[in-house]
Amino acid sequence: MPSSTSNSESSAVLSKLDRALPTKPLRASAWIGLFIMIALVSGWEIYWRDFGSVPSYRNSASLWAIERRRIDNGEGDKTVFSGSSRMLFNLQPGVWQQESGERPIQLSLEGTSPVGLMEDLAEDDDFTGTLLVGVAPGLFFGGFEYRREAFERYEEESPTQWLGQQISMLVEPYLAFYHYDFALFTVLERQPFPPRDDVENPIDVRRLTVVEKDRSTQMWDKLENDPEYAAIAQQIWAHGFEPIDELDEEKIEERLEDRAKQIERAVAATETLREKGVEVIFVRNPSEGHYAMREPMYDPRAETWDVLIEKTGALGVHWMDHEELQGFWLPEWSHVAGSQADRYTQAVYQVIQRERESRKSKTVE
Repeated sequence: MPSSTSNSESSAVLSKLDRALPTKPLRASAWIGLFIMIALVSGWEIYWRDFGSVPSYRNSASLWAIERRRIDNGEGDKTVFSGSSRMLFNLQPGVWQQESGERPIQLSLEGTSPVGLMEDLAEDDDFTGTLLVGVAPGLFFGGFEYRREAFERYEEESPTQWLGQQISMLVEPYLAFYHYDFALFTVLERQPFPPRDDVENPIDVRRLTVVEKDRSTQMWDKLENDPEYAAIAQQIWAHGFEPIDELDEEKIEERLEDRAKQIERAVAATETLREKGVEVIFVRNPSEGHYAMREPMYDPRAETWDVLIEKTGALGVHWMDHEELQGFWLPEWSHVAGSQADRYTQAVYQVIQRERESRKSKTVE
């Protein structure tokens, strides 16, 4: 049982913590706080607009989940774009709709192999349309899944996450600073502070896109208008590169095993999709600069793309094989400039239609 001494000590401590409530109304303080908040937010918005930023929807996992659910909600017979950032940046759903009469569903995820999505759609009885699969060699044949959390959000999104996405989408079309790259702590982290010994500081990917509500995405025009900003993106893509002849044999063997595994996964998914009437079309988008050296070094066409097309038996459109897909501007080596993306999409659509007809004529013969 507590002693009277301990009770008195506790009372003494509590008495020291007692604070009288203010007798004056807090209305003035609330207005001052609101004014300061508006001033700070407005200043941050003006700063980033001056930098060149424009409002854009955030390419969040929940936004991807919304588009993925379109298949569940009666649009499973449509064309689906899958792949990594090249399919996301380069192919414009609006132009595809003009050419084909239907607006496709954009499910590409940057930094992420589409093989997982192929397997997901292969098991989804609601999907019976056409699947365009972008093949970015390093990601596709390496099995990288940087944005895998989008699948988890689609499968297990909580009511709170859903509500947060709906609220966020109300303000996203109006605020230029409302982007991951412009968050205060993100900005602080990339300041040129003196490096510490034995601490590697990887360079995070900067903002590259402008995104619409249905994930229709174009390269941000700052990469076209600001060569220094484009050079930052190029530096990020080349960061940490190791020539393949500098790797030990064990790492090379692991990479070859990963490559074979990803091809077999894609082959199996393609067979399942074909069995339920889905047409699978593989697309190899253009690249240059650092990637023109890196991709053939690590994933030679004869050992990757050609094997994939042969084993799947699917239609494959490689940019090197078609003059219409060459000569486009890639400001940071990997993605078609936003000002040329419409024309590129139209060219891809026309090449696919021509190749389809060619395959049909050969089958008839």
